[in-house]
Amino acid sequence: MTSPANRHTAYPMFNPAASQVPDDLCPIATRINPMLPGDWRSLRPMVDRDKCVKCAICWLYCPVQCIEEKPAWFDINLKTCKGCGICANECPHRAITMIEEAA
Repeated sequence: MTSPANRHTAYPMFNPAASQVPDDLCPIATRINPMLPGDWRSLRPMVDRDKCVKCAICWLYCPVQCIEEKPAWFDINLKTCKGCGICANECPHRAITMIEEAA
């Protein structure tokens, strides 16, 4: 094993002196990507506030936890929503519909 001073600098998110990352790994995907899931989705959920009864089924099933609680309904954080549609499929009151993302 090489000394920490001679390690690769391809892993900027790690502290080279304390890192347990081997220094012979391929440096692919070592920079943190600033793109959020909401930047590439094709469909987005829309909550019908009149139908939402705050049962929290959408919150339970959301794989990225983008469902946010409001005083009388649940809403979607569109910055982190990837548009998978699981919330709309699981909503027993059909309060969530998937609509095409505007270009």
